[in-house]
Amino acid sequence: MLLKLRVPDMACAACRDAIIQAIQAVDTSATVTANLETKELEIDTQAPEADIRRAIHQAGYTPS
Repeated sequence: MLLKLRVPDMACAACRDAIIQAIQAVDTSATVTANLETKELEIDTQAPEADIRRAIHQAGYTPS
């Protein structure tokens, strides 16, 4: 499943890396593309969207 999420508080490469690590902790095979300019993520995952959103939130970020 392909998810497109916006994370307004993803401000730098360290933020991006923390979010990707959190997502891959839920789904090790997830592929994540992050655009720091638009603050958007494209996530190809088999995990439920709620689990992905929860992982991003637990990493300290707010997906919308």
